[in-house]
Amino acid sequence: MTNKHVTQTTSARIPTKYGDFQLCAYTNSEDDKDHLALIAGDIENAENVLTRVHSECFTGDVLGSLRCDCGDQLDFAMQKIAKEGCGVIVYMRQEGRGIGLSKKIQAYNLQDQGHDTVDANLLLGRQADEREYSLAALILKDLKVKSIRLLTNNPTKIEALEAEGIVVTERLGVEGTVHPENAQYLMTKVKRMNHILTIGNPPDAHDNPLDAHIEKDQHEPQPTD
Repeated sequence: MTNKHVTQTTSARIPTKYGDFQLCAYTNSEDDKDHLALIAGDIENAENVLTRVHSECFTGDVLGSLRCDCGDQLDFAMQKIAKEGCGVIVYMRQEGRGIGLSKKIQAYNLQDQGHDTVDANLLLGRQADEREYSLAALILKDLKVKSIRLLTNNPTKIEALEAEGIVVTERLGVEGTVHPENAQYLMTKVKRMNHILTIGNPPDAHDNPLDAHIEKDQHEPQPTD
């Protein structure tokens, strides 16, 4: 039995270009980080709540880095949830797949030397993906969400949340843009981390990156367990 717990400490209205959200800050028993929930509408005791569990990416979310698709994924989720009028983004402070910002910057240098994102982490003595989702599940339980439709391309995230007692009724793909700078990163997600992405032919430096898009796999069966 787990002794982990989360506590909502404060919340405030956050007006965005997509609409108004309520931002809730959480402390927890496991680390000194403030994890967050960004909420639209009334999700308490609601079923099939449109949900994104998003891991912090300072370079992508804040700086707009083209090395990854994280910023695109966050914007996509905010737009979809705001349009639906009800949903939640659980924003987990798990920078660099859990290795932290400094190590992630070191990994960027290794990637520029020809290593993919998985091998770069391993060369730094870290795991390919050190994220975990038990605190995200506790936040969803604290918000009294009964079941979710999860915005993700990562089946492992679904398995992890379900293992923590979260009912995932549907997986919805997260669309983004393929750039020359992130094409290899996205291919690594597909080939080595089992993400569900339809990438097509990645553009080269002479192509318009807006001509290529990541699309959700329309043929992927939805999780039912």
